[in-house]
Amino acid sequence: MRNAELSSSPPTFWHNVLTATLTSPWLLLLVVALSFFWQLGAVPLYDLDEGAFTEATREMLDTGNIITPHRDGEPRYDKPVLIYWLQAVSTQAFGFNEFALRLPSALAASLWVLALWGFVRKRLDAPTAVVAGLTLVLALQVSLIAKAAVADALLNLLIALTFFEIYRYFLEPDAPANRRYLLQAYLWMALGFLTKGPVAVFFPLVVSLLFALSTLRWQMILQWLKAVFYPLGWVIFLLVAGPWYLAIYLEDGVGFFQSFFLHHNLGRFDAPIHNHSGFPGYYLVMLPLMLLPFSGWFLNLFKTLNTAWSDLLERFLWIWFITVFVFFSFSATQLPHYLLYGAVPLFILMAKHRAVLTNRWLAFIPPLALFAFLVALPLLLDAAIHIAYGIATSPSADVRELLTLQPHTAALLGASRQVLDVHYGIAALAGLLLTVALLRWSTPPLWQRLIFAGLVQTVVVYGFVVPRVFEVLQAPVKEAALIAKQLDLPTVSYRTSLPSFSVYRDAITPQRPPQAGDLVLLRLDKLPLLIRDHPDLQQEMVYQRGAVALVRLR
Repeated sequence: MRNAELSSSPPTFWHNVLTATLTSPWLLLLVVALSFFWQLGAVPLYDLDEGAFTEATREMLDTGNIITPHRDGEPRYDKPVLIYWLQAVSTQAFGFNEFALRLPSALAASLWVLALWGFVRKRLDAPTAVVAGLTLVLALQVSLIAKAAVADALLNLLIALTFFEIYRYFLEPDAPANRRYLLQAYLWMALGFLTKGPVAVFFPLVVSLLFALSTLRWQMILQWLKAVFYPLGWVIFLLVAGPWYLAIYLEDGVGFFQSFFLHHNLGRFDAPIHNHSGFPGYYLVMLPLMLLPFSGWFLNLFKTLNTAWSDLLERFLWIWFITVFVFFSFSATQLPHYLLYGAVPLFILMAKHRAVLTNRWLAFIPPLALFAFLVALPLLLDAAIHIAYGIATSPSADVRELLTLQPHTAALLGASRQVLDVHYGIAALAGLLLTVALLRWSTPPLWQRLIFAGLVQTVVVYGFVVPRVFEVLQAPVKEAALIAKQLDLPTVSYRTSLPSFSVYRDAITPQRPPQAGDLVLLRLDKLPLLIRDHPDLQQEMVYQRGAVALVRLR
C-alpha cells in the first residue's frame, strides 16, 4: 500500500524542474554545441578517410579543377563532389585547417538534429522531439561523424530529410502540400546523389514501397507509383545532380562511372573494399557500440514491437531501420557508420517510449562497461606490452620473426601507454564513478539519467580519450609532413597510405618507386622491405615517432 501511494504521489518541484530542463530546446542547442563543435579542430586529421577527403579538397583548391576530385595526383572516384565543394568553401572562409575542413560536417549534423526535432515535434510532441534530438546528438557514432571531415554527416542529413518528406507525402493527402513534399524529397535525393551516390535513392525507394505494401491499400500503392513516376520530380533531380555527372563524363569519360558505380557501389556488396570485411552478426555487435550510452534503451524497444504495427508512424520507422539493417548485414563490405542511414527511427522510438524504460541494469550496463574498459585500458596495454616483450625474447625463431614483421604494433603499444597519463586516469575513473552514481540515483526516470550519462561520455571521450588516440596515431603523421615541407625534397610514399601527410605537407606525395635523393614516408614495419628492395641506397632516418618514419635515400 505504501509503495502504491508513493508511486501515485505527485511529482516534486525538483522533478518538474529537471524534466522541463531536459525537454527544453535550449538544452538541445547547448548539447549540439558541446557534442558537435567542442574540440572540432583540436586534433589532427585521421587516416584514411579524413586524409583522403581533405587531400582531394586541397588539390581541388590548388589546381582549380572543381569537377574531378584528385588524391595525390590521381583521380579519386570513391565519392561524388558535393562534400569537397563544401569543404573548399569553408576553408576559403576560415582558412585551410582542421576546424574549417570539419565544419561542414558539424553544420550538417546540426541541421540533421533540427530536421529530426521539427519532424517529431509535428508528429508527436515538443518534449519528445527534444529527447529524440538529445539521443541523436549524444550517441557515440553520430558525434564521431559530426566531427569528421567526411561525407557521412551530410549524407545522413539528406537521407533523413528524404524520409521525413516521404512520410508526410503518404500521411498528408492535401494536394498542394502533397506536391511540395514530393518535390522536396526529389531535391534531397538529388543532393544525396551528389554526396554519396545511389544509396541516397535506393533506400527511400525500397522503404517507401515496403511501407505502401504494408498498408494493403491500393490507394497507398498507387500513391507510391505516382511518386516514383512523377515527371517534375525527376526533372528537379536531373537539374540538381545531372550537371556535375555530365561534366565529369565530358572531362574523364566513363572512368568515374565504372569505378564509382561498378566498383565502389555494386562491388562493395559482392566483395570487401579496402579490407572492410565483417562477419555474420557484425551489426548485432556494432549497433550497441554505435548507440552508446543508449544501447540498453534501444534493446528496451523490443518490448513495444507487439503494438508497433498498428501505429503507422512506428511501422514506417521500423521498416526504415530493418531495411537498412538487413541490407548491410548481407553486404561483403561492412562498416559501423552504414547503419546510421537507418538509425534515426531508433532515436524517435526511444524518445516516444522513454517511459517504458524501467530496468536500470539494462539501461546502465553499456555505459558502465564503456567506462570500466577505459579505466582498465592502461592495464590492458601493460599486459599487451608484456606479451609482446615475451614474444621478442622467446627462443622460438618463428615468434621473433612474427614480431619483427610488425614492429609498428609494438611502437603503437608503447606510444599508447605513454599518453594514458594521470589526467586520463582521473577522467576515466570520474566517468565510471559518475555513471555508478547515476545508476544509484533513484529519483529521476531512467531516460533522464541516461541523458546525463551521455553528457559524461561526451566530455570524457572528446576531452581525454580522442586527443590521446590522435596523439598516438595521427600526430606523428602531421609532424612528419611539416618536417618534409620544411626540407622541401622530392617526397614519395612507400607501401604506406597516409593521405593526411599530403594535406599537411601541402603537396602531392606520389606512390612511385623511391630513388636517390628522395625523402620516403613509410610505416615502420615497411623499413626492412625498403632496405631489401633498394640495397644500393644508403638510408638516413630523418624522423621516427610511433609507427611513422621519414627516411632520406642517398
